[in-house]
Amino acid sequence: MRLGGGLLVVLAVGAAGAGYWVLAGVVLAAVVAAVVSRLPALGDTPLERYAGAFTRLALVVVQAIVFGAYVVPAQPAYAAAGLVLVVAVADLAGLRLPAALTRWLTVVLIAAAAVLIVLCAVVAPVVTSTPIGTPDLAAIVVTALITLPFLLPVAADRGTVRALTLGGFAVLVTIVALVQLGPDRLGLSATSVRDLLYAADAGQLQPLLTVVVVLATVPAALTTFTDARERYAPERGWVSAVGVVLALAAALFVTPYAVLVAAGLGEVVELVLRARHRRYRVAHE
Repeated sequence: MRLGGGLLVVLAVGAAGAGYWVLAGVVLAAVVAAVVSRLPALGDTPLERYAGAFTRLALVVVQAIVFGAYVVPAQPAYAAAGLVLVVAVADLAGLRLPAALTRWLTVVLIAAAAVLIVLCAVVAPVVTSTPIGTPDLAAIVVTALITLPFLLPVAADRGTVRALTLGGFAVLVTIVALVQLGPDRLGLSATSVRDLLYAADAGQLQPLLTVVVVLATVPAALTTFTDARERYAPERGWVSAVGVVLALAAALFVTPYAVLVAAGLGEVVELVLRARHRRYRVAHE
């Protein structure tokens, strides 16, 4: 459930920097995710453990930021920090989501994305005069960087099907968002998808959007935090405590752009380590 609500803020941040070329960045991220999804899992060296934990904690913070922005817009930073704290306490209490529930939540979120795509496809878009402009390579690469962590399967042995599915939906949602809002309105704020519903004459679905955001962010934050702690700090209580403090501080004070870039860079380091692990394994077989 990495994708969760991450795409909501990724599109806003990407459009603010890349304009219409945010689509190229999302496509690039989808292609890379499909290519690297078969890499083996990280090993057990300290560097690999901390790289994996860092990326996952950054993803937890992103989910918390989206939760705060959409569910508690009056106090988004405090709501984001509150979700991080709730997730940490739930993990400490041993709360785990059943695999069947996680799969059903994924189906529900994909269905919600499909409904949004259909709504935007049947409603005339808002007229925009924003030019497409020339490609900004740096902005495209940054968009791909911040999108990539949300398109990779949680397990390294799941194959490319899930990565292709998530990438395909991310591309379609990006297209309809750009058509309906244009890059200026899409990149205006972290909650621009709320404007997307109004643009599609579906403003009455705002309460449903709130429910979808809760379903997209809370389970994703919990499963990602638990994955980070169990795999990378299973018996290191002080490491987990430091991670929680850092995540709380990031949720309160760090901008969405900075957290997304941190998650993207962490994912790149993780992929490099996984590729190195595969070469080592092949060399010794």
